[in-house]
Amino acid sequence: LAVGRVLAEAPELADGLPASAAVALSSNAAVRQLNAAYRGKDAPTNVLSFPAPGLPPGMTAEDARELGDVVLALETLIDEAKAAGIPPAHHFQHLLVHGVLHLMGYDNETDTEAEHMEALETALLARLGIPDPYAEARP
Repeated sequence: LAVGRVLAEAPELADGLPASAAVALSSNAAVRQLNAAYRGKDAPTNVLSFPAPGLPPGMTAEDARELGDVVLALETLIDEAKAAGIPPAHHFQHLLVHGVLHLMGYDNETDTEAEHMEALETALLARLGIPDPYAEARP
């Protein structure tokens, strides 16, 4: 549903190939455990991305590709949306776009990477009719 819309609006992200991702809505406690186990950070976060390994045997790049998994902390998502005064559905789409970009290999560890990723997020969200989530943070 939402992943399909994201990829349909930005086929260039998946090199024009059919792509899919699994999306899980989870509790803060479960996301905290995943964050500790896979990132060494013993704290909850709003979204985690787990890229799929390489292509399975017999699958070619022309086949539909599974990008991986995106796990969203539902409680955090709702709390953040309320604090920002935005619809939870918009924040869901934003975090989903953010997670899918991570599955596509984008990162936000450095300022330069973060700026590039935020620009992509903003452009994709605009295509989905969602306002820029970073507008208030920019000068």
